[in-house]
Formats: sequence, C-alpha cells, structure tokens
Amino acid sequence: EHLKRLEGEVVNQLEALGHTQDQLGFEGETVTLQQLRGIELNERAAALAELVLWIGYLQWHIRTRGNAAVAEPVVHNYGNIECRDAVLAWDAQELAYDEAGQLLSRWDGRTFKTHPVTGEQVPDEAAQVPQWRYVGARQAQWPQADFIVGNPPFIGAASMRAALGDGYVQALRGAWPEVPESADFVMFWWHHAAAQVAAGHTRRMGLITTNSLRQTFNRRVVQAALDKGCHLHMAIPDHPWVDGANGAAVRIAMTVLAPSAGEGCVQTVTTEQTGDYGEVAVTLSERRGLIHADLSAGANVAAAIPLQACQGITFRGVTLMGSGFWVEQDDALITNEPGALKPILNGRDLAEKPRNAHAIDFFGLNREEARTRFPGAYQRVLEAVKPQRDANANTKDGAAYADRWWVFAKPRPEMRRALAGTSRFIATPMTAKHRTFQFVSAKVLPDQGLIVVAHDDSFCLGLLSSQAHITWALATGARLGVGNDPRYNNSRCFETFPFPDEDTGLTPQLRERIAQLAEQIDAHRKRVLAPESGNTGLTLTGLYNVLAALREGRALTAKEKTQHAQGLVGVLRELHDELDAAVLAAYGLPATATTDDILAHLVQLNTQRAAEEAQGRVRWLRPDFQNPQNSLQKQELLAQEDQAPEADLNSEKPLSKQEQTKPATQHPWPATLPEQVRAVADALAASPTPLTLSAIEARFKGRGPWKKGLPTLLQTLEALGRAQAVAGGGVTAWRG
Repeated sequence: EHLKRLEGEVVNQLEALGHTQDQLGFEGETVTLQQLRGIELNERAAALAELVLWIGYLQWHIRTRGNAAVAEPVVHNYGNIECRDAVLAWDAQELAYDEAGQLLSRWDGRTFKTHPVTGEQVPDEAAQVPQWRYVGARQAQWPQADFIVGNPPFIGAASMRAALGDGYVQALRGAWPEVPESADFVMFWWHHAAAQVAAGHTRRMGLITTNSLRQTFNRRVVQAALDKGCHLHMAIPDHPWVDGANGAAVRIAMTVLAPSAGEGCVQTVTTEQTGDYGEVAVTLSERRGLIHADLSAGANVAAAIPLQACQGITFRGVTLMGSGFWVEQDDALITNEPGALKPILNGRDLAEKPRNAHAIDFFGLNREEARTRFPGAYQRVLEAVKPQRDANANTKDGAAYADRWWVFAKPRPEMRRALAGTSRFIATPMTAKHRTFQFVSAKVLPDQGLIVVAHDDSFCLGLLSSQAHITWALATGARLGVGNDPRYNNSRCFETFPFPDEDTGLTPQLRERIAQLAEQIDAHRKRVLAPESGNTGLTLTGLYNVLAALREGRALTAKEKTQHAQGLVGVLRELHDELDAAVLAAYGLPATATTDDILAHLVQLNTQRAAEEAQGRVRWLRPDFQNPQNSLQKQELLAQEDQAPEADLNSEKPLSKQEQTKPATQHPWPATLPEQVRAVADALAASPTPLTLSAIEARFKGRGPWKKGLPTLLQTLEALGRAQAVAGGGVTAWRG
C-alpha cells in the first residue's frame, strides 16, 4: 500500500509539472504485487503473508477506484511468498546413523524426571528425538531483488543446536563456511543479503537483528561487507522490541547496508517509555559519519588491536555445568569435607547481596581420587551432575563434559596458574548496570559471571576503575538482556585497552596517586557494605545508582537519600572524581576531555602500542608472569619515537603519471610519532584528490625505514576518522 501511495505521489507530481508517464517512457509502468517477493518456512505463515499483500492492495484499489474496478478473480496466485528455508537448501532429509548403524538421537531438552534419591528434577534420558542428515546441503538462493528487508529468527549461536538440531547446524555451517561458527543464526541472512549488495545485484538491504550484532563474532560478518566496499547507510545499535514468537521483550539492532563507500546516520535511543499495551515510545538522537562494524560513528574502536601487553592475565570464571556442584552456606558438607569445597562468587554476589555459597571443586583429581578423598562430595556430584551431563552427551563438547562429569565443564586451568601465589585479584561482573572493579581474595573461586584480572596491583585497579577505561569498555563491549546492561568482554574491553606510561605523561607521582585512590575506593565500598556496618539492604549497585543520580544532577528519592547517607556516596564521588582527573593526566588529557576526546586518544594510543609491539617493545602489565624470561626492565629496545630520521634527498622513487605528480616541495619526515600522524593527516587534508601510498611517500623525505610505518599511521588515521581508504583500479588511496 505504501508503494502505491508513493507511485501516486510521483504521478501527481509529474502532472503538476506538465508531464505524463508516456512522455518519460514509463507508459504502463505501475507497482504490482508481483514486485514483492518473500521466503517463509512456515506454510501457514507464508499463505497469510501473501494474503496480507492482497488485502493491502485491494484496500488501496477500492479506496482510489471504487468497488466496481475490482476484477474477477479478486486474488491471483502469483507465488510471491515461497514456502522454504531461506538459508539452507537440500535434496533429501534422512535419519542419521553412527558408524555402527545405530540411530543418532539426543535429549529433547525439555523432558525431566524425578531423581529417585535426591528428589530433584533431572533430564529424562528416555526422552529422545532423532538426529537428521541433510543430503546435498547447499546455500539457499534468493530471488533477484532491488531491496532486501527482513526480520530473521533470533537464535543465538549457543542455542542453534538445541533449536534446529545437530544435523541442520552441521549442514548450515558446511554450506556457509565464510560465516564464523560462533555467529548467531541471523548472521547467515545478514551475510547473504550483504553479498547481494556487494555484488551489485541489490541496491540496499535492511535487516532487524538482535543487538548482539555488535559482538565480536557477529561483527566480523559486518566488517567483511565493509571490506568489500559497502557502507552502513543507517544503524540503530540498540532498540527495544517484542519478540513475535513468544511476546518476550528483547533488544534489537537495525542496519541498512548500501554499496560503495560513504557516510551514514547512527540513531541512538536516549529515552524509553513503555505504554499500556507493552509498546515502547523512544526518543532518538542522530550522529552522521562513517559507521563502523560495531555500529558506532567517530573513533573506530572496533578496529582496536589486542595488545600483547594485556594478554594472558584476564579470564572468565569457571563454568560449573551442574547444579550439584553448588553448596549452600549452611550445608554440613562444608564442615565434613572442607578440602573439597571453595567459596564461590558470581556477578550478582558482587553487585547485589552475596550468598556466601560454596562449590565442590575436584580440579586436579581423577575420579577415583575424588571418590576416595571426598566420598560425600563425590556422591553429591554423582547423583546430581552426572545425569545432566549424560543427557547432553550427543555433541562433541557434551561428550567431553560427560566423560569428566565430576569436574567443572570449564575449570579454567590457565586462570588458576595466573592466580597461583597471589593473595588477591581484580574482578568485575561480566554483565552489570554499572561497571565496577574490586579486589577479591584469591581463596575465592570466581564463576563464569565474573571477569578476572589476575593482577594484585592497585595502579591497575585504579586504571580499570577510571572513567577513561569505563568509557572504553562501554564502547568496545556489548549489551545484554532486557535490562540492556553493559557486558564486559575481556578480549575486546581489556586486551585492546592501552595503559598509560611515561610517553603519555605518567609520572611516578601520578602512578602512586592513582594506586592510593584505588585502594581508598576499594576500602570505602567494602567498609560500608560489610555486614557489621549495619547498612541492611545497601548494595554496590545501589551505591552507584546514587552516584549516577548525583552526577546527572537529578533529585534523589527517599530510598536514595538513605543509601546516600549509609554509603557515604558523597565521599565515594569525590574519590572517583580525583581518580578520573589523575588518570586523564596520566594520558596527557585535560580533566575536561569529552567521551569523543577520550576514545579518539585511546584508539590512537592503541595503534601506537601495536606498532611498538610489532617492533619488539611490549609494555607488559605483569612482566614477571607474562614474560618471565625477558621482563620489561631487561629489554633494551628503543621506542619508535626515539629513532629520529635524517634527511636523504636521494631515497625517493618518482611517481608514475597514473598517480599524482610529485609535489613541488618535500617535507622532512617528523621525528616523533604524534608529529608523524599529524603530518600525514595534513597531507591528506591538503590534497584535492585521494593519495596512494607512493604519493604520500613522495611528500616527505627522510633516512631510515620510515616508509614501513606509513601503513600503521594510515590505520591510526582511519580509526580516528581522519582518513578514509578508497579502492579503485586495483590501487588503494586515502583521502582526508
């Protein structure tokens, strides 16, 4: 109906201008239902979709031409909506058998039975569904279209096998090897649609996906499309939505991809108001610019490179996979077999009220050792964990977990090695409303809801607790759940984060000041949240809710006033403000630096640190653990900015006529890295046309291997939004 209205507007405008369709060669051209194509797996839904198209068309027809204009038959079978799978095609579907000829099956995922001893609900191993094999599996083809729009199924990568079956998922991934295995189901649609745009078969595509589109493995699909010369014309990274399948509230992202390079519009939800019937009214803010794969505009944090200096010391906590591992605080097992248990914390324990729970931990013990040394704990796991593991043993991972059922699914041996010999570590909830870091005793076992930084250094805690790092974490991380809480990904939020050093303005006095403030903040929070303080109901989340209100300048509620008094939030705010100022000074930034300033600076510093590491200098955070054979103090490598080049007028290659002509004057290659970045940016900005790498080289003169660093400098400028790569004729050029 909207297309017919648009057609009417165009015809009316032609008439107003004194033209008709035939004068422009459009005689007889009109919008019909045959121009709208679709694919739907559900047969009933496919029929309804086609019927809805006809209803809309007929409503417009009767409204504009009257009932008498409706010809018989009223509805035609154009076959607009094809009833089939949209991403996978196959010749036959057969039952799957193993090498011994036994039918492959799996637990149906929903049928339970009561355990005869514990009385708890455990998977019913008799409730099996067959596995299928897809013969001739291949990529599904789509009809030719100028525009592609859709709302594909919201199924996460971890849920695909349970929802679709092992055989389907195996066939799907085999047919689409270019889509990462950890990508969500919706990304197969996104990849296919993007390929049509990149090939020139489709003018634009627009899809609704979950907001996890910005997470690392999904983002790789988006980046691949951008690398093929396409650009994001519009993006809404995070928007409330109601899932049509089950009515559940979810968070979605909307993206529009167009061919060639260009800028786009990022719309961000600033306010949300839920109506009487579940609908959500939102207010959007807009920002124009080059949209990156993480659906942001501005500094390209998505292009930040993981740094060696930050690797090997951050981990996700242990994954138990079995309710039988958990032991409540009043359980006699804690007294009877204390050697089998450890105190355990999850994200909620830190952010809300701690449960003081324990977990049975048989890490490092074989089955017989566990049974002999701790029979009570062993029987608990035998009866409550083993049945769950056995019921899910049909997959490769599930079989491994079932084989070692008495041990955590992911016991994190690397994390345990990193924590060995330390008295404390830094932890933050993986998903939380407020991003906070704190010291935790090394005697405590962190579970998968926590991100662990295996470092006991107060300076490190201060850096992570600062607004500079929190800004970085919000930009590089993701958001999760209906609450849309920020999610901390250690590989993206921590390992890409460039720590300050003497080259950025960090002095011994600043380092000590940051460490002192971090200790004060950690001690203050622990003191006001301790049970002996008497502040019943006060939580870490509550403290930072009040702190956020103070910073926003809004009036406190009665409950928040109580929390403000109990938690001494005014003191906490002062400590954080002083910490933020000290950290910004360590980066050489003013206290008034904006979010954009901070991100741009950190992206540039990330690129600089990566260049240093490529030349052999790594600023290890824990050199004694990360690089015990060659600590930072023993390295004698010079930083890039210490290698000042000398003039050499005879080292330049003349440019070909196909490139730009040689400039009248050549500038000496600057000595320091910041000056080099600025010089290249100025050269690009001054050029009326994009410059190739050879053309940029021709604008400078210098001795030594300075040209080898140009690609890295250009990456830095791209990340800062001050340069854009342009491909053409098999040659890449850059414009400012």
